[in-house]
Amino acid sequence: MHQDNADARVTIVTVGYNSAAVLADMLASVPARTPVVIFDNASQDRPSLHQIVATRGAQTRLIESDSNLGFGGGCNHGAAGAETEFLLFLNPDTMLFPDTLQTLVQAADQNPDVSGFNPRILNDDGTSILKRRSDLVARSKWLPRGDITQDSVLPVLSGAAFFVRRADFNAVGGFDPKIFLFFEDDDLSVRLSDATGGLMYVHDAKVRHIGGASSGWSPKSEKLKNWHWGFSQIYTLRKHGLHTACVGAFLKTAFRALSPVTILSSKRRQKYSARLSGMIASLRSTP
Repeated sequence: MHQDNADARVTIVTVGYNSAAVLADMLASVPARTPVVIFDNASQDRPSLHQIVATRGAQTRLIESDSNLGFGGGCNHGAAGAETEFLLFLNPDTMLFPDTLQTLVQAADQNPDVSGFNPRILNDDGTSILKRRSDLVARSKWLPRGDITQDSVLPVLSGAAFFVRRADFNAVGGFDPKIFLFFEDDDLSVRLSDATGGLMYVHDAKVRHIGGASSGWSPKSEKLKNWHWGFSQIYTLRKHGLHTACVGAFLKTAFRALSPVTILSSKRRQKYSARLSGMIASLRSTP
């Protein structure tokens, strides 16, 4: 296939949770020929979501879930009906540049041994979102600090704009549905890299991160997020057989929970209490 057909070779999958306020801008940045699947995790803003989908037209499909399946579970359901060669899992609070998909497809065509790619994800202040390390990969594969100004091998991919060959995604079983939130992109990255090919950063493919996709800060939501952070961190380490790192992660969190800085701060007490609770629950479960 030629590059002038690149837009039609990709299906964009996005998982929303009360994200209608930013989703319209993301959809407006997507080329008209590119299919989009929106998986909605039991949001409260569905009337607005219906209007947004209707505005874009036939190339946009909305899947409404009666329960919140988390990020990975939502991605899997969204990708299930895709027929294109590539998938781009894209956060609702992002926007594509005019040549983003073409540049990603070109990189994939030129690197057939690579299964997953990250574009350059740019914040409004000019900084970029890039995962340089993960406890699931050897330290020798971690990226050093500093600007990356060319295409590079990555240790893991960020789920904010996760570009993958659909055949490779299906071959490894997609995202692990047991991971509700956090570290699901690290887990999938490692499985893709081990089974089907390497991971790559594409410097000239750009995605703008506009922010604001969450339902807002609240003590309840922060407690829930930190619980899942702790649960998922321990779950993924145990899943990949990294038992020493698992013990280290638990002890590090426990140390922070007992530090004077945490004891004197109600927000930090809640944060680390929730993380420890999630870690303990994960240790008691079957990985």
